[in-house]
Amino acid sequence: MKYSYMKIHEAEFSVERMSDVFKVSRSGYYKFIASKPSARMEENKRLGEEIKVIHKDSRQTYGSPRIHAQLKSQGERCSRKRVAHIMHREGLRAKMNKRFKVTTKANPKAKTAPNILQQDFTAASPDQRWVADITYVATAQGWLYVAAILDLFSRHIVGLAMSKRMTTDLISSALDQAVTHRKPDVGLTHHSDKGCQYTSQEFKILLKKYGMIASNSGTGNCYDNAAMESFFHTLKTEHIYFESYQTREQAKQSIFEYVEVFYNRKRRHSTLGYLSPADFEKQWYQQQGVPLQTV
Repeated sequence: MKYSYMKIHEAEFSVERMSDVFKVSRSGYYKFIASKPSARMEENKRLGEEIKVIHKDSRQTYGSPRIHAQLKSQGERCSRKRVAHIMHREGLRAKMNKRFKVTTKANPKAKTAPNILQQDFTAASPDQRWVADITYVATAQGWLYVAAILDLFSRHIVGLAMSKRMTTDLISSALDQAVTHRKPDVGLTHHSDKGCQYTSQEFKILLKKYGMIASNSGTGNCYDNAAMESFFHTLKTEHIYFESYQTREQAKQSIFEYVEVFYNRKRRHSTLGYLSPADFEKQWYQQQGVPLQTV
């Protein structure tokens, strides 16, 4: 056991130091590593290869918790600590994060809706509560504005629209798309900040057309739309900050592919017990005994 530990951590500590700590001989250690690998070491090697594949498939965004969840879903029996040790040995880690800025600006003269959510970002079933926001992405052609709508039950991005202008038409397009795909019942709560696009008369009419209840964040409180901010943080720190877009069209295709192919259908979400949004919804519909809706 001591020699095995020394082998695992030889990149961190010198053999001389570990030999002194464990009171073993250096010659004995070198004899150990020259011998046939133990079953445990062989298993760690096999797991290491599995972990490399998962890490690559996750676009290098997964740390040990999500990789451990993926291994469990594949029938592997190992601890998260063991996964973390192997990742450290292989030099694997999740992409580093950095902060981003809020985009929308409030219209001080606009009549806003009450804050219905009050920072309660939960929902009992799909399409009860949606949250929305806008962010921006740099390209060589200029800014690309991205409007997204997230379902609070499953964290599924149900609406996504992009444009070179930050207008009411942009957020309306995202909402139209979400309604077309999801067909929510009347009474859904639509929450956003107090950005002038979301408090415009045009958008209020659209919400009324779809039978939705408007909810707006408090003034200057970013925590009132934290679930949406969290999604944009993930989008930017896992994907956008590692790209360099020459055109807006290139950025659109890249963001659409990340959201629809990876985020909605593959990326494991800690809030969902490390299921993807699509799998979380599928599980819920199966438990309810009702046909699966389009996700």
